[in-house]
Amino acid sequence: MEYAQAAPELIAMHPSQTPTTVAQMLHMAQTQGLERLDAQLLVLHAMGRSPHDRAWLLAHDTDPMPHATQTALRTTVQRRLGGEPLAYITGHKEFFGLDLQVDARVLVPRPDTETLVEWALEVLADAPAATVHKVLDLGTGSGAIALALKHTRPELRVSAVDFSANALAVARANAQRLELDVSFSQGSWLSGVQGLFHAIVSNPPYIADHDVHLAALTHEPLQALTSGSDGLDDIRNIITQAPAQLHPGAWLLLEHGYDQAAAVRDLLLAAGFAGVQSRQDLAGIARCSGGYYRNNIATSIGEERKTIEDLM
Repeated sequence: MEYAQAAPELIAMHPSQTPTTVAQMLHMAQTQGLERLDAQLLVLHAMGRSPHDRAWLLAHDTDPMPHATQTALRTTVQRRLGGEPLAYITGHKEFFGLDLQVDARVLVPRPDTETLVEWALEVLADAPAATVHKVLDLGTGSGAIALALKHTRPELRVSAVDFSANALAVARANAQRLELDVSFSQGSWLSGVQGLFHAIVSNPPYIADHDVHLAALTHEPLQALTSGSDGLDDIRNIITQAPAQLHPGAWLLLEHGYDQAAAVRDLLLAAGFAGVQSRQDLAGIARCSGGYYRNNIATSIGEERKTIEDLM
């Protein structure tokens, strides 16, 4: 095709020569430097199609793209090339089978965090069947973890806390749209939280203040990313506060950085948690660590689990 021979810079400089079909606009997005999947998802978004509808691109590749849609697509392509997360551009991110609405007020939910949800469901499955299980999600952000737990186990009584009023607005909107009954409140970790829980889960900030990886995360809220000189300040606070809010035998589960598993396990052990262990994410990295709380007469939920010492 003639458009394939044109230099990308000429396409950008002469709007009158701009490609007009779906296929041509997809080609344009890729020649500008986008990965093929990102280009496909932005074209689908511009055309008002589902992100799962990539087969539509083949069936409608010769369809003309309206000029206004072309203009909108060019804008989103430049935003993506500038490093803005795709989820902020489209306004959506799938997590644990849920379509969450997200924007720059919250972190983009990552697939690795599904490891934390799966672990929480696992430990809760070991709890006494007659008990109404109460779960607390700290630093809920978009509500991803809390909503995934409630959607998978509707009988759970799920509460969620965040320090950011803006993040809570996003989480509440997601809960309302998905018709999931989760109780949200504003606060700093466990300060002001009442009652005992059968599990506390959290994906807190865990990046060190001057970590080089922050350069790639400039579009996301900094307060949801960083936590002191070693990235562990918030995790320390949670581990210190959690025992007072846990039923004996209940679990505290934490997501953390790729190189923090040993440090987090040490913090849990020092705070008196038992059964301390880590779980790997989709890439095989120890991404979550946790343990259960017990007093002198209590036994754990699922005490038969191997501790980290057993695994070494």
